Amino acid sequence: MGFDTVYRIAHKGPQIRILAFAGVLISAPLFFIGGPDWTSGPLHKSVWNLGHILYFGLLTYAIQPWRWLSGRRLWLTTTALVLALGLVIEFLQSGLGRQDDWHDVWRNLVGTWLALACRPILTSDTHRNTRQRLLAALAVVLVVFELGLTGSVAVRQFQINQQLPALYDFSRNDPATFWRGKLEPSDAHSDINGQSLKISLSTRLYSGVTLDNLPVDWRDYDQLTVTLFNPDDADLTLTLRINDVEHERGSNVYSDRFNTQLPLKPGLNTFTLGLEDIENAPRNRAMNMDNIRRLGIFTTRLPAPRTIYLLDLRLK
Repeated sequence: MGFDTVYRIAHKGPQIRILAFAGVLISAPLFFIGGPDWTSGPLHKSVWNLGHILYFGLLTYAIQPWRWLSGRRLWLTTTALVLALGLVIEFLQSGLGRQDDWHDVWRNLVGTWLALACRPILTSDTHRNTRQRLLAALAVVLVVFELGLTGSVAVRQFQINQQLPALYDFSRNDPATFWRGKLEPSDAHSDINGQSLKISLSTRLYSGVTLDNLPVDWRDYDQLTVTLFNPDDADLTLTLRINDVEHERGSNVYSDRFNTQLPLKPGLNTFTLGLEDIENAPRNRAMNMDNIRRLGIFTTRLPAPRTIYLLDLRLK
């Protein structure tokens, strides 16, 4: 960046600072209202969270702590204050029923460090030494890393929607990214997809797994097939539940989702369900088949722990 460019930026410093203050004041309520909720998808949440970097970059530039501090004191004091503020924000968010994310505290710091490191460019200080250049480069790298994390989420969500008619890619070794519950990849009973999911069921009131991150648009299909393997000699009754986003943002009652029993015999079991039945399952409405949010498989009041294997889960 040449001297003339730096001069023009510095010359407009007061106007930029006013805009920064305005941005901070307008966007501050978004920490507590609006934005993604607990039902929102991973990409929506990841993109929204990048706003922490922008907000604290603007906040730092608006306050301009370098007017009072310099050198190591500038960095240490500003970092400590932003860290404390970030912790308070996350604590307040958790108290208001919003989902707290302690990674946001790190994003707050990244935004502040970016503003501090780029201060010589944003002010009239044209005497940038090697240390300042390195700090600016490091801050940019941290921002690019956070952008890369969001990019990786975008790629993953694209892949999920492209994997249809399969609802889950059994070749993955990271089921915890997509499922909740006690399960792990297994080579047992893996003839269909080369790998299965071993599901451990306990004696708790409800025990099972939930697929939270799955293709959401089921409109082009007519059936859902679920293939499971029961390695025990005894029968086992499972419950399958499916719901859309509207269900979770509403009353979340039993009659507002799809529920059915899957009676497992020993050995291989394949169940075929009509999507029309799933769509018409809610009592007072039709399920939104282009915005399916969750699929769960669970048991109720098992007398002893059991193990089952999920072999395939797909639409037809």
